[in-house]
Amino acid sequence: MQTTMFEAFDAHPGRPLKVLIGCEQSGVVRDAFNALGHDAWSCDLLAAETPSNRHIVGDVRDVMNWDSWDLLAVMHPPCTRLCNSGVRWLTKPPANWQPGYPEEWERMSEAARLAWMWEDLDRGAALFSDVWNVEHIPMVAVENPVMHKHAKARIRNFRPAAQSVQPWHFGTDEDGPDNEKKRTCFWLRNLPKLRRTGTLDGSTARESVHKASPGADRWKERSRFFPGIAAAMADQWGGAAQLAARAA
Repeated sequence: MQTTMFEAFDAHPGRPLKVLIGCEQSGVVRDAFNALGHDAWSCDLLAAETPSNRHIVGDVRDVMNWDSWDLLAVMHPPCTRLCNSGVRWLTKPPANWQPGYPEEWERMSEAARLAWMWEDLDRGAALFSDVWNVEHIPMVAVENPVMHKHAKARIRNFRPAAQSVQPWHFGTDEDGPDNEKKRTCFWLRNLPKLRRTGTLDGSTARESVHKASPGADRWKERSRFFPGIAAAMADQWGGAAQLAARAA
């Protein structure tokens, strides 16, 4: 049975949240929660971009079972095979090697490349399913782009995203880092939808993410989170949890 938000805070109402930010190298979301006094940690298979004693190198599915976390936010799960924009590769895979593909990609037959694409879809859907359905963490948020039908069919207890936002919804400076276009969907459990905190209207928003040049680090730049959204998460999700606990 899944733990409720209220049960998690009965013993210590108003205490700081113990937060795990999964699949994050940059530390942007982790640091936003820590700035408000929470006990937040990031976790990824790769080392942190900036050295930190609050980053765990490991699989989020292992780390989420290490402790009694109050909130799990998986902000950058591998989504290439789940997202709608990449569904075409499940019919005819690219001939050229790309980061993340097997080294022998260009020597593989088209049938073998296609089989690998579907296997990679299964791996991505399994990760999403595992973090979305974790039972002992009362508050869960998972970020992903818009999904195609094959991904939805593979995710246990799938339901539509709770909301979608744009980085510029949380920006106040046209020249700042948040004035970007990148639709982001959130699947939420026991967490409120984020309220916009910005003053921009989107008319000057850049498309740097979508127009990023090909290269070994393109995936990293495209998955990087924006500080305005991160600050809103820490403030609104952290605050909502503590207010709900006090009222229970």
